[in-house]
Amino acid sequence: MNRRPRSKSQRPARGRVRIGISGWRYKPWRGVFYPGGLVQRRELEYASRTFSTIEINGTFYSLQRPESFRHWYEQTPDDFVFAIKGNRFISHRLRLRDARQALSNFLASGLLRLGEKLGPILWQLPPRFPYDEARIREFLRLLPADTEYAAWLARRRDVARMKGRSSLSIDRPRPLRHAMEIRHESFRDPGFVDLLREHNVALVVADTAGRWPLLEEVTADFMYLRLHGDKELYASGYGDAALDDWARRIDAWSRGTQPRDARRAGRASVPRRARDVYCYFDNDMKVHAPFDAQHLGERIRRRTRVKAT
Repeated sequence: MNRRPRSKSQRPARGRVRIGISGWRYKPWRGVFYPGGLVQRRELEYASRTFSTIEINGTFYSLQRPESFRHWYEQTPDDFVFAIKGNRFISHRLRLRDARQALSNFLASGLLRLGEKLGPILWQLPPRFPYDEARIREFLRLLPADTEYAAWLARRRDVARMKGRSSLSIDRPRPLRHAMEIRHESFRDPGFVDLLREHNVALVVADTAGRWPLLEEVTADFMYLRLHGDKELYASGYGDAALDDWARRIDAWSRGTQPRDARRAGRASVPRRARDVYCYFDNDMKVHAPFDAQHLGERIRRRTRVKAT
């Protein structure tokens, strides 16, 4: 007996899924992913019309300038979203300790100019950084939950250092999301998971070819994935079976459930609610990232169409 299709109001809620790439300016991609003859200055324009999101990783290496963020905003479609990688001076040099001034400088550097295109901010911790509850708690308390508070922090920048390279205004208050990527086994701690949940910070689901912890805990109202390669870090591509599996997991998270085989360290259940999912491929060395992102996106769209009927 055939069941009648459910009305739209009866269908389970689903968060927005965005699949993209980490960075976009890679010489080996030219003539492979990017069409031959495409000038470098138009690579973001091309990539942003292929993917709905891109992770800006240049912000990790140095503070950018407001005009760069304005330029990136102007090159991308209206519904596009950037993720921003937090500056390594905060995560690797200060190791999150006494980070308020550096955080203010980072927030003043121009990312607020992205407006509605400003997505999650990624904080990647170094491999030799073990779990320190007090230090993590102190840093999480600093993180602004909206752009209005982010602008308030930005105005407390180092004026001398940031002279001529600050942007302190916002178009309107917007929620601001944060995600944390860990690379030390000591973070397999239920207390750490609880701490992230307390501050609505997403624990990054990071596939790193087994080099660093892969945890699939739901700790925020969104999920953040970074796929660095499942067999060789930054280099190996994802086969059909692996992409099918990631599509299944993303589908579950977007509908507010957990994958049945989720790799967890926490102890508490989480409420069922639709969640946005951001997923970035960082296996760029052999030009796998853009094609893997396209193939995963196709699988997500196919699953969405099937479940909607």
